[in-house]
Amino acid sequence: MKILMILTSHDKLGDTGRKTGFWLEEFAAPYYVFKDAGAEVTLASPKGGQPPIDPKSDEPGNQTDAMARFKADPETQKVLANTRRLDAVSAEDFDTIFYSGGHGPMWDLADNATSIALIEAFWKAGKPVAAVCHAPAVFHKVTIDGEPLVKGRRVTGFTNTEEEAVELTHVVPFLVEDELKRLGGLYEKTDNWLPFAVVDGLLVTGQNPASSTVGAQELLRLLNA
Repeated sequence: MKILMILTSHDKLGDTGRKTGFWLEEFAAPYYVFKDAGAEVTLASPKGGQPPIDPKSDEPGNQTDAMARFKADPETQKVLANTRRLDAVSAEDFDTIFYSGGHGPMWDLADNATSIALIEAFWKAGKPVAAVCHAPAVFHKVTIDGEPLVKGRRVTGFTNTEEEAVELTHVVPFLVEDELKRLGGLYEKTDNWLPFAVVDGLLVTGQNPASSTVGAQELLRLLNA
């Protein structure tokens, strides 16, 4: 079982002067779910190398068991520091693709032609595609047979109320919930910050950081089916 995990290379939070990146829990939790299941995991990002960790994701109130495990795991730290360039990976080499969130992907993956082509290639090959939290933004311009990939499919992603809670509604390029609905996705959600993942055929989406474990578990279930 070969899994391709995609992380952002983008570290600027709009024009706020603050830093962003990927949300550490949304890498660590799925990574260990996959590794513990015996999967071979490859990491990639638009620029390759060390992707930026959103500093907010590493604040004291956001610590999780998976993050603690990562911090005590120099081998995985080294893997993370050496992600492959997005344009150097191919759908034919993997069984599935998983996008970790954080605000970064809103800027460098939503409109990324390489990422869009990669998702379309996985989908056309009948391979599952997964994204959690802000990462469903990567489906922004993904089309299958001329229609948005998410059209008519059950999906979730970071909610408008969660974006309001972190006070970034007017900073992000678009709101994940609104965009999934605009594209024709059958958007679902639970209460803010609770774990929630949706599976529709080969598409797996998770609502927020707390959903990254369950999203990864659902993806494994699809792969093992």
